[in-house]
Order: sequence, then C-alpha cells, then structure tokens
Amino acid sequence: MTQTTARRSTPDALLTRVRDRSPGMGAALLGGALAAVLGLAALTVLVTLLWISSPYPDSGPGGALHVAASVWLLAHGGELLRTDTLTGVPAPIGVPPLLLLALPVWLLRRAARDAADGEAGDEAPLVPGRTAWSGVVLGYLAVAAPTALYAAGGALRPAWPSTAVSVPLVAVAAAGAGVWTAYGRPSGPWERGLGAVLPRGVRHLILGPDGRPGAAARAAAAGTAVLTGGGALLLALSLVRHGGETRGAFVRLTEGWSGWLTVLLLCLTLLPNAAVWAAAYALGPGFLLGTDATVTPLAAAPTPLLPPFPLLAAVPDAGAGTVVNWAAAVVPVTAGAVVGWCVGRVTTTGGHPDAAAWTAGRTAGAAVLAAGLCAGLLSALAALAGGPMGVAQLSRFGPVWWQVGAATLAWLGLVATATSLAVRAWRRRTPAAPARPLPGPPRPAPATGRRLRLPVPPRWFPRRRPTGDDLPTTPGDTLYDFLPSDRAPLAGLGGSYDDFVPSGGRSREPSQDGPAASRPSRPDDEDRDALDVPTPPPFVSSAGSAGGSRSDDVYDDVYDDVYGDVYGDVFSDDSQPSGRGLSADGPASA
Repeated sequence: MTQTTARRSTPDALLTRVRDRSPGMGAALLGGALAAVLGLAALTVLVTLLWISSPYPDSGPGGALHVAASVWLLAHGGELLRTDTLTGVPAPIGVPPLLLLALPVWLLRRAARDAADGEAGDEAPLVPGRTAWSGVVLGYLAVAAPTALYAAGGALRPAWPSTAVSVPLVAVAAAGAGVWTAYGRPSGPWERGLGAVLPRGVRHLILGPDGRPGAAARAAAAGTAVLTGGGALLLALSLVRHGGETRGAFVRLTEGWSGWLTVLLLCLTLLPNAAVWAAAYALGPGFLLGTDATVTPLAAAPTPLLPPFPLLAAVPDAGAGTVVNWAAAVVPVTAGAVVGWCVGRVTTTGGHPDAAAWTAGRTAGAAVLAAGLCAGLLSALAALAGGPMGVAQLSRFGPVWWQVGAATLAWLGLVATATSLAVRAWRRRTPAAPARPLPGPPRPAPATGRRLRLPVPPRWFPRRRPTGDDLPTTPGDTLYDFLPSDRAPLAGLGGSYDDFVPSGGRSREPSQDGPAASRPSRPDDEDRDALDVPTPPPFVSSAGSAGGSRSDDVYDDVYDDVYGDVYGDVFSDDSQPSGRGLSADGPASA
C-alpha cells in the first residue's frame, strides 16, 4: 500500500471538509435554488390556469410549460425568439414586463439575507458575506441553466446572448443587496467604490458622512419618482381620452372572459413600461413605434399597422402637436423644481446641524449632480422598458435610452439649479426688524415689593345699601340681629331678652332664674368678668323656639365666626361644652 492510497479520502469526507471550511455555503446554495424554483412555480401556475381557461388552446400542457419557462427568463430582461412566423424568420421579443422583474429580485434579495443571517440566534455571528452571496448566486443559476435549456424546445426560445448576461446580472445584484441588508447596510463598500472615482466633496453629496444617502442622491430619487409618477398620470389621462379605442382593443384582440383576463393581466405587467414611455414623451424625445415612427409632443409620425393592444390605444394621434400635447412639459418642470427644493433646503446647514452653510457654487453643483443622477436612473429604466418586438420596422420599439438621459439632464439641470439658488436665498434672508411702537406717555414702574393693581372701572349704577323698608315683612319670618354694635348690654346682660329681639319679631319672657342663671357655668363669673369676655346672645331658631337644636347650619357658622375667637381661648379641649343653644326660658347651661 502506497502513501497516496492510504490517504485517499471518501466523497463524504470531502463534503464534510468543504462544509467545515465554508460554513453556511450549503444553506446559501439551497436558498438560491429555492428562490428560483418559487419564481418559476408562480409563473407556471399562472400560465397553466390561463391555458386551462382558454377555449381554443394552441398546444398541450407541454407547450404551456415551455411558455412559462420562457416568460420566467423574459422577466429577467432576456430576449425571446418567436419561431412560428409567417416568413419563417424568428422574430425577437425584447420588451420585458418590469412588473415581473420585481418577483425574482425580491426572492433573491430575501434568500441572500436569510443565508447571511444563518440559522442561529441573534447572538451568533453572521455568515461571511462572500459565502452567502456566492452560494445564493450559484444555487439560482443552477436552476436557471436547465430552465433555459428546457425553454429552448418551445415556440418561444431564449436568445442566448441576452439570456447569458441578464439572468446572472439580476442574480448578482439582488443577492448583493440582500447580503448588504443583512449586515446592516454598511457604507464602507460604497465609500471605497466612490472614493476611487470621485473626490471627497462630490462623494459626500452622494453618500453622506453618516452612511446615509447624500443630498444629491435623495434629490435624484425624488426627481425620478416625480417623473415616473407624472408619466403614469399622463398615461391614465390618455387612456381616458381614448376610452373607446381601448375598449375596442379588448374585443378585437380576443373573445371570451378568459381571453380578456389574459390581456388584462398582460396590460398590468406592462404598466410600468408604459409609465416610463409616457415620462420619455413628457421629456421631449418621446418613443419609437418602429424604425421610422417617432411620437413626441411636437409631432407624431404615422405609425405602421400595430396590433389592437389596449395600451397602444393611448398613443397620441398622428400629426402636429397641440397645446394639450405641449402641456406634458409640466412633468419635467415639476420634477426639476422638486430636485431643486430638495437641494436648496439643506444649503443653510449643509445637511448637518453643525456643518457650515453652502456657497452658491456648491449649491448649483449639487443641483447639477442630482440632475445627472436622475438622468442615469431614467436612462436605465428607458433601456429596460423598450426593446425589439420583431424584425424590420419593429426592431426598435420604445424610448431611446441615451436621448431620455440627455433630455432629463437638460430639463432638470436648468430648473433644479434655478430653484435651489432661489430656495437658498430665501432661507438665508435677513429677517425684517420689528416695527417700532408709537411714542406715548411712559408708564410708571411698579414699586418694588408691592403688587401692581389694575384701576377699577367706575360704576354705572352706584350701589345702594338696603334700608329698613327693603327688609322682608312676610308674616312668619322673623329677623334677628346676631351682630350687635354695642357690647355694653352684652357684657352686663341687662334687661330682658326683648333687647336682643328686633321690634318686628316676637318678644320672649325671661326665665324665673333671671339672666344670670342662664349664663354658661364655665368659665366662672369672676374669671369672665376679669377677662371682660362678652356673653353670647341666645340662639333662637327661625321658627321662634330657642333651644339646643343645631338644625340650622347657617346660624352655627355665624356663631363660630363671631364668638369662636373669643371663647376659643377660654375653653379648653376637654372642657368645651357640647352645645351652645339656649332654651326658651333663657340661655341653657352647658
């Protein structure tokens, strides 16, 4: 036995060694393959349902599966070749539905993010980014390759050059975005890439120092959104204006609800493409409906014989443009104003509270850079939204990407620069001085330590004190004066109890014991005389009977307010009498 034979490893040992050296590679491969299978299965189910509901299917189940595989490749941006033509020459189909492109991108991004996170908990380290990214891409391409080979046997065959470029490109970009998201969206890779080609000042306009998108990048994103949204609005208005032709296209193209549903789903997947076409129309270059048919706001050339498709019914009529067509220029003007406002609002702080204000040159440069970034995004969308739809005249279909980019840069560069400088000047304006008050008599300052009192307004009707004539004299009501002004009769308690009763009230007879016997027993007479404490008046109820009843709370309160301060110092807490009422014969002894 030789040394080489003794060290030969089994296949299981090799797989274990690869797994140990590259942790997470197996899960990444499986995640990429699963993303491709899910996207392919979703389109297969949709195409199969439409084939089943079709009253006149052209092929069997095999043909439906071939079409589903071809549509899946078309969703990645690859071109297809239609072989069943009248001339026998394959006709290319290179307009990918942009709505279908969102499906593989979302699945790939999610698979790469999950592969980088791993199956462990939150405290476990992440899988290396290169391992997760390469595993997802390889797993996805492992399913895409046999799918392309299978689709080559159908009526819609993939064009190999475009398929070999578009499918890996989508997989690489979407998987990279997923790994970048799993690592918390770090700005290091972007800074290194931008630092190699851009100076620091320009780089921070695209990517801020804190890792967030810079002012120019945010403005470009806002401008792109306004342009595409404005294009969608123009498309809707044109479809409403050509409503009759749009409805007639459904009837002429197919019959039955299943055919109408198929056409409607196809129109929905092509709506983003039509919005980009309308944005290109508003910018000025327009779009092509053949090699010699250009549609712009200024003029629309006669188009060749087009199929009765509902979205094509929204194409403006041939001839010179009118004011209605020229009104589409509102879209790029609005987009330029939005870009300029996004740039101008950060000029006073530089996008950071502690940063210095921008100069006019830097503000204009940021606006032009934002316009350039927006032009790049619109050029990419225009390139994806168009393509060939046949041979000869239909070889060029849709907007021309470089024309759209140049028009975007021209429109947004001018409008955004002017708007940003205007916003900068407005935010840096000097606030006007407040108006000086009119001269008037000086107001005296309030004295220190005293309270400022407002003047009391004069009374229009002077207050009149009530007299005896104003008092009520209703029979049965008796008025009693509990606040005598003279303390001498109270101190001596001279006279009868009629002295304490007003002339209008009922008189009462004193008791047999005299007024002295009705005095309180505490304190003693000598002590009270020494303290010169007045004797309280009798407590008489409103009904005319005196006694120890305390049914009337009002009289109790008056009694406490008048005599509480005097007797409160004499009576102690333990010797306080329980009642202060007086009987009918005189004061009740406590």
